[in-house]
Amino acid sequence: MCFLYACESNQVFLKSEEPPKYIAETKVNIPSLKDASCEKPAPVKKEEPKVVIRPKTVVLNDIYFAFDRYDIRPKDAEILRKNLEWFRANPGKKVLIEGHCDERGTIEYNLALGQKRAEAAKAYLIKLGVNPEVLEIISYGKERPFDPHHNAKAWAKNRRAHFSVIEEK
Repeated sequence: MCFLYACESNQVFLKSEEPPKYIAETKVNIPSLKDASCEKPAPVKKEEPKVVIRPKTVVLNDIYFAFDRYDIRPKDAEILRKNLEWFRANPGKKVLIEGHCDERGTIEYNLALGQKRAEAAKAYLIKLGVNPEVLEIISYGKERPFDPHHNAKAWAKNRRAHFSVIEEK
């Protein structure tokens, strides 16, 4: 029977009750606890988030239309009057009026209807006193729906005139 002993000096001692016929001396490296990976990891630097100050968002509210119509309803006329405040505060800023439709009808029909909706919104704003030179119109028909669903609620959201400020380059 043999016993193997090791100590910190990396020496190996073999103790045998019987004298061995052949003894091989092997050095065993015992890792120190300093090399162990169980130490606490270095603290992670937390970077403070950078505060980005964005310019105030322009809010020109959309107006909505009844199915297959392009006339301005009383509640939408009120929205256009509220949008007028922005035009007065920003003279010379150009705005694109986009005419949109729901998915029902042909592409050609909806492009024409979207054009009539954009023209109706433009005419109403001009009647309120907005300079016609700052208003541009385009029709997207049914090509850019606000709500992609296929139901009455989605269709009502998609029949609209949308106002976008044209950024000068």
